[in-house]
Amino acid sequence: MGNVPSLQTPLFLLSLIMTVIGHILIAVLVLSEQHLHTPTYFFWGNLSSLETCYSSTFLPRLLASLLNGDGTISAHSCMAQLYCSGCFATAECYLRAMMAYDWYLGTCQPLLYAGFMTWKLPLGLWTSGFLATIASTVLAARVPFCNASRVDHVFCDSVLLIKLSCAETLIVELITFMASSIMLLGSLGMTATSYLYTINTILTLPSGFSWL
Repeated sequence: MGNVPSLQTPLFLLSLIMTVIGHILIAVLVLSEQHLHTPTYFFWGNLSSLETCYSSTFLPRLLASLLNGDGTISAHSCMAQLYCSGCFATAECYLRAMMAYDWYLGTCQPLLYAGFMTWKLPLGLWTSGFLATIASTVLAARVPFCNASRVDHVFCDSVLLIKLSCAETLIVELITFMASSIMLLGSLGMTATSYLYTINTILTLPSGFSWL
């Protein structure tokens, strides 16, 4: 990027517009329009907010790199970025699974919809995301990193930190793998099951049934 100065400003503006402003506008629209104050659109607003927060964990460093050509990040910033990105990514996986369940309830169990789909669900999903990544992040923070004060990346992940470690990382790798597997398989299983039941219900509707 530093070798092509003329592209730095356009890339800066493009990244800012596409990754932040668009999601913020969706969240603002959901909050400002009264007829969108339903659980489904509330989930979409929360999804946009999560996308904005997730992008904010690495976008400022990326934009700074585009402007000054410095493609490194400090070890402490890397650890903070790892925790925040893990929190928001986990919460987003849970939220997408809940959105699939929202579609299932609305289609297959409409009488139960109002009782299950409340504003407390997104709050619980955000909280779960923050709690789910604590163990792996704390363990990763206790691993020595060969006196490296800066990392030659603008986005950090656990694999990168493990490669920089001077000590045995088997326990950290196992806990990270198990936590990621449980989170991914759990949300994927709930999403797939909800969609399968919903599609099956739609396909078994009488041919004369109308959604309108």
